This record gives sequence, structure tokens and C-alpha cells, in this order.
Amino acid sequence: MVKFFRIIFILLLLIAPSAAQSGRRADPETIKLSTDSLNEFTVAVLYSRAASYAREKFTEFETKKIPYTQSRHLQVLAEQKQMAAKYANHVKARQDLAGADFYYLGRLDWMATNSTDAAEAFEKFLQSGAGSAAYRQTARSVIVVISAADNDFAKAEQTLAEYKANEPLKLTEIAKMEKELAHSYRLAGQYALAVPHAENAFKAAQELLGTSKSRAAELNQLLDSGITTFEIHRELGDKEKAEAALVKLREKSIPVQSNGVYYKAIDELIKYKIDTNRKSEALMLYMETLARIPNDFNTESQRRFVLDKFKKRESQYRILGERAPNFTAIERWLPYAPQPLPAHRGKVILLDFWATWCGPCLKAFPSLIEWHNKLKDEGLVIIGMTRFYGEANGKQVDKESEIAFLDRFKTSYKLPYSLAVADGQANQLTYGATAIPTAVLIDRRGIVRYVESGASESREQEILKKITQLLAEN
Repeated sequence: MVKFFRIIFILLLLIAPSAAQSGRRADPETIKLSTDSLNEFTVAVLYSRAASYAREKFTEFETKKIPYTQSRHLQVLAEQKQMAAKYANHVKARQDLAGADFYYLGRLDWMATNSTDAAEAFEKFLQSGAGSAAYRQTARSVIVVISAADNDFAKAEQTLAEYKANEPLKLTEIAKMEKELAHSYRLAGQYALAVPHAENAFKAAQELLGTSKSRAAELNQLLDSGITTFEIHRELGDKEKAEAALVKLREKSIPVQSNGVYYKAIDELIKYKIDTNRKSEALMLYMETLARIPNDFNTESQRRFVLDKFKKRESQYRILGERAPNFTAIERWLPYAPQPLPAHRGKVILLDFWATWCGPCLKAFPSLIEWHNKLKDEGLVIIGMTRFYGEANGKQVDKESEIAFLDRFKTSYKLPYSLAVADGQANQLTYGATAIPTAVLIDRRGIVRYVESGASESREQEILKKITQLLAEN
């Protein structure tokens, strides 16, 4: 239920203050839009109804004790989007739009994710000279975000300059504009132009800490902007500034006692040092971190949590940057052709440590199959690493029966790459794969460049990005 209220609060943050309702009917709470004509209501009222829809639905669920589910949450947001689109399309047919009407039309289109029409409406609003200074600033901020996403950088930069030349300046709007410009410049390969915007977004995120009731939103914004700043400097080859971003991220995590941000900042810093041939510095930082955690966190549970996460990473840190060890105790290859590491010299190798009973492992199969099919000709080799667990479908079996089960399993899931079946955990321990799934990437020179445990959509995107990087290296 705490999560339920947190989601409601975040939604409320996205909703503008109640719209002015001069002219036609006044009280939006008494409006029955399903029976009355939409023409009876101002654009401001229509926007107010659409903007409050999700809040009212979640309040209704709470009152009726309807449990929160992700699917129900997404359904409500989809309904809100449809409502906004319906109202926006109705408003566009009106012939008497003027002034602030265009502001609320822009908000409706923006809520409906119709960015092109939203930008057009906000432009008309600004040209009209109507509305409060705050509404005009919001209109500019959305135009910046839309223009940046469309790679219209000239328009985005011009409107951002206009925003900064006016009042009021809202850190939340500044953070969004700067973040979108940094992201879009980066996607366009214009890293030097992305830098100032990434740093401004990071600075705004730091200043926003503690200013709202949504701690999760603040920390997510801090982490995202800090990591983005680090990655852009890394891509530009500026080690000093890349590391400075991560150090600042760690520093900011301590006063707010965020073990998640703290861990991510230091983990990225250790990996970056290893990836830039400073392994001894990286391991020294690891040991220093273990020593300072007791002083950086106020409660024993937080200390224990962060210490456990780092200790589980130690074996992975130690193998990163090293030549990949040969496999040991592989008793069977499926389909029966041995695939030892030396046989793939000059290629990028993905070791996927998995098991048949591991749900997250199975969910990753579609991506692994896709990567194999699309990238094998570019030099990607995938090897599914598993071992004898002495069971099949929850029943105890001998090795030959388990091999037969694995063979059928491979066929059933249409896995096109080889599977290695080991006797014992030696390979898992060697590669730091004590939890599954664990992905290990080995570059064309035979060096371990990536080791991560766990599964999620973002993790799959991260792995694919690293694969693409390694395939591009000589």
C-alpha cells in the first residue's frame, strides 16, 4: 500500500494546478462528460478533467480497497491518455480558440503523447502573449523537450535561452530540459555539445534533493543525470571529469543515505578504472570502500546491505580485465561439438550462466536468440553455461537422464547456440557467476570485459550495448 500512495503522489506532481474555469460551467467535480456535450466546457476544464483522471481513479481504488497491480496502473494511464487525446481532438475543431486555450490544448496533446501538435499549440500560446509567466515558462520547457527529441537543436537551444531569460525558473523544468538535450545530443554522436547540458542536469538534480516528498523520484533523477554525465565524459575520453562525476554522485548519496546510488557510483568507478587499465587502483578503491562503509551509513541494516553487495562483487572485479580462463570439467556439449575458448579466438564471446529452473534465465532466451541470429556473422559467439543439478522437471535424475532432458529443453526453446554442461561449480566460481543468471563478455583479445548478475530489460539493453562496443573494437 505504501507503493500505491507513492505512485499516486508522483502522478500528482505531474498534474498542473487546477485550471481556471471562467465562462462556461465552473465546478469540474459536478461535470458528467459522458452525458453532457463537450462544447459546454472550456478547454481549461477539459484539461483539468483529463489531468485529474488518474488521481481520482487511484483514490477510488484505495477507497474500495482494490489492490494495486502494475497492469491496473498501466490501464489507468492508458485510459487517461485516451481521454486527453479525445478532448484534444474535440478542441481542435473549435473556431474560437484564443490565448490560454492554446496552453491547455498543448497540455492535452502532451498528455496524449502527441508531441508535434503539443509544440504547435504551445507556440501559438506564446505568440498570443496571454497567460501567466509560470504557464509561459512551462510551455517553453515542453517545446525544448520536444525539439530536442526531434533533433531540432537550434530550436531547442533558442527556447532554452528564452526560458533562462525569464521568470520563474523551476529546477524541475530545467532538469528535464537539460536532460533531454544531453540525451539527444549524445544519441546524435555530438558528445561535446551534450556535456554542458548533462552537467547542468546533474547540478539541478543535486539541488532538487530534499525539495519534494518523492524521495524515489529525486534519487532516480540524481542517479540518471550523474551516470549520464559520467558516460558522456567517458565517451569523450576525459578520465578526470568522468571520475569526478562518479565521485560527486557518491558524495551526494551519503547525506541522503541512499545505498543504491552509493553502490552504483562506486561500482561504476571501479569498473571504469579496470577498463582503463588501472586494475590496482580499482582494487584499492574496493578495499577502501569496504573500510569506509561503516562510517558512511547510519544504520546497521544499511551497512550490511552495501557490504554484502560489494563482497559479492569481489570475484567479478578480480576477473575483469584479465585473460579469460579456460573451462574446466565440461562433461558434455550440446550439440556435441566442443566449443572451448581457444576455438573462438578473435571473436566476442558471451557466456550465459543459467539453469533450467531459473525463471529469469528463461526470460532472457528471446534476446539471446535474437543476438545470436543478428550478430553471429559479425563475430559474436554465445555459449550457454550450465551444470549438473541432479534434477529434471523437479525430479531427481542421473547424469544421462539430465543430459537427455537438457537436449530436449534446448530443442523446445529453439536455442541455436551451444550449451556447455559442467560437473561442479568450478566455472561459476572462476567467473564470479555464483548467482544466476550471470553474463560474462570476453573481447576479441580474450580479455574479460563485462561480468554482471541478474536479469531485467535494462540489463539486457546494457549487455547488448557492451556487445556492440566490443564487436566494433579491433
